Amino acid sequence: MVQHQSSGPWHVTSTDGTRLAVWSTGTGPPLLLVHGSMSDHRRWRIVDLLAQDRTVHAMDRRGRGGSTDALDWTPEREVEDVVAVIEAVAADAGRPTDVLGHSFGGYLCVRAAGRTPHVRRLVLYEPAVVQHPQPPELVARVQAAVDAGRYEEAVEIMMRDVLHMPEAELAVLREQPSWPARVATAPTLPREESVPLLLDPAEAAGVTAPTLLIRGGDSPEFLQDAIRTVAGSVPDCRVVTLEGQQHVADQTDPETFAAVVREFLRG
Repeated sequence: MVQHQSSGPWHVTSTDGTRLAVWSTGTGPPLLLVHGSMSDHRRWRIVDLLAQDRTVHAMDRRGRGGSTDALDWTPEREVEDVVAVIEAVAADAGRPTDVLGHSFGGYLCVRAAGRTPHVRRLVLYEPAVVQHPQPPELVARVQAAVDAGRYEEAVEIMMRDVLHMPEAELAVLREQPSWPARVATAPTLPREESVPLLLDPAEAAGVTAPTLLIRGGDSPEFLQDAIRTVAGSVPDCRVVTLEGQQHVADQTDPETFAAVVREFLRG
């Protein structure tokens, strides 16, 4: 059994032997949180809000936080990771789990939900479904910063030049306790930005869980395109727009974001 409310993580072993750390708190039905790029489980400002009536499990994706890594990285390996954690959480709870994924994590979650019956409800915050990887020159800039040990610069290149994040939002993130953990993930960024993140229509059609797509009204067009792609591919899907927000609404307005998620999960 998983021991909740502890100071440390428990672990799930993925298909290729990677050990994935999962941090749990709260009581009630299970909810798994899957973070995106430039973060680990510490990115979530909404855990306490969600844990009022849920057992919240926040995983560290491979190569981040308390999870190990492997040399043969591909998005497919990370989809397998999410499936493994979903099934472990569901087995512990004795019931399907709700799942919330952000950005790259949202992309992994929608694919994982098409492979396992153990997802009750699915929330995707701007899942990073993108047909084309970032331009090679941008990836090279990020890689150069990482190679020189300028991890913070690498993260800021991503936030400014990929997400087009306003300086005010970037300032909010810098002030969060999770900022050092974000910076520490810099070595994983070039690999994530060098591959297309495609959604197979057949895989998406296999998602049986009711699905909520959350979008920021001011988010970049490539993320709006991703929302449209998922909305047109997943059978039982609805979209909620957070006006005036971009890609980090859970950071800039956690109360509103958590309220939207909780209302959907209550069903």
